[in-house]
Amino acid sequence: MKKYFSALAIGFLSLGSANAQEDLLSMMGNEPTKPEPVMATFKTTRVLNGHSVEQVATRHLDFRINHRFGKISDGYEGFWGLDAARIRLALEYGINDWWMVGVGRNNAGTKAWDYFSKFRILRQTKTNSMPVSISFVGTAAVNVIKTPTTSSLTDRSTYTVQALIARKFTDGFSLQLSPGLMHRNQKETPSQSNDVYSLGMGGRIKISKRTSFNAEYFLRLKPDQYASEKLNNSFSLGFDIETGGHVFQLHVTNTNGLIERDFIGGTSNKWSKGDILYGFNVSRVFSFK
Repeated sequence: MKKYFSALAIGFLSLGSANAQEDLLSMMGNEPTKPEPVMATFKTTRVLNGHSVEQVATRHLDFRINHRFGKISDGYEGFWGLDAARIRLALEYGINDWWMVGVGRNNAGTKAWDYFSKFRILRQTKTNSMPVSISFVGTAAVNVIKTPTTSSLTDRSTYTVQALIARKFTDGFSLQLSPGLMHRNQKETPSQSNDVYSLGMGGRIKISKRTSFNAEYFLRLKPDQYASEKLNNSFSLGFDIETGGHVFQLHVTNTNGLIERDFIGGTSNKWSKGDILYGFNVSRVFSFK
């Protein structure tokens, strides 16, 4: 699996190397100019559940609502999942062009506060002198509810680090790879592992100026460990709809998790069994410039 990921990464990064050489040759003897960055690789800071390479603009505040209902297969008695509701409220702020931070609170499972910091390292340019955009994100989540094996805040903490590597191939098509590591300070069950390695894959197809189709998949890189925990990989499909200062993300998924700890490390539902949940994200950006 590591060799497979290495090959993917090398191929991804080499896409623009030929164009980059041509750009450098064409600039010889001329006044150097700053390459123009590629904009809107994704519509918002999330592909669906996971982070995208996009940042909140400098001195802008993004108020986010993530909502997830129950299984559609609950049928009439469960109002096709609408009786069950999980919600996350979050504030995310762009400190400058390359750094943003955020805090959120969700009521799913053991309930949790979550925090993150995301850094933009490289940005794809229109000349392909830089063929991809790369960001790094680190998150922390702390369970609110104590369990028999997690009494202290330290025991109830989970951390995730991810590299976000994305390329906008055309005006209407973008892809992203998100290799990451999640660490639980304390296992809640004997079958759990403290460390979970994953590879996220996300894509966007633009349908119109204000709408797009998105897909997202998180693959755990140790299938034997995943099987022992009786869990599944998270897979989501959805639509982005932009309306002025709002972005709505409507999606169907097999995970009821709203943060990395849950949708990477705790997805128990399976698409093939009809374990499909409906949800939506709402993003509203305010400017403080």
